[in-house]
Amino acid sequence: MTETTTAFFNAIREENTEEVTKMLKENPELVSVKDTRGSTPLILATYYNYLDIAKVLLDNNAPIDDKDASGNTALMGVCFKGFDAIAAYLIEKGADVNAVNLSGATPLIYAATFNRQSIIKMLLDKNADKTVADQRGNTALDHAKMQGLSDLESLLV
Repeated sequence: MTETTTAFFNAIREENTEEVTKMLKENPELVSVKDTRGSTPLILATYYNYLDIAKVLLDNNAPIDDKDASGNTALMGVCFKGFDAIAAYLIEKGADVNAVNLSGATPLIYAATFNRQSIIKMLLDKNADKTVADQRGNTALDHAKMQGLSDLESLLV
């Protein structure tokens, strides 16, 4: 990574919205660089639950569905972590609710696995596919059942 790229990712980690905005004005290509683990600026910002930085990045044409080295998108990460506000924003901005990572998981599978009911409802409202199975053959419903989350069954059948 270049020194500029490293500084940009550090500004994101430090939640320095002003510095991120300034750096993007000077180097617009930073919006789509990747760090050593394959994360994009948007994936990193959403991982830390930094909605303001995510908005700046998307306002500067960050690729909303870019994937990290594991094939995860920003939406997948927030479904895993349970960040409702960012999930809603990404969905509103057109994030792919049916994206699939390298293990076959989708945002819905992550939300079901980690009992993120409000996010499940958001995804289903945007037609997330309940029938997609991961590489082990498990759907979101199967993951909810494996976790003993019977209250999710009515949403996922």
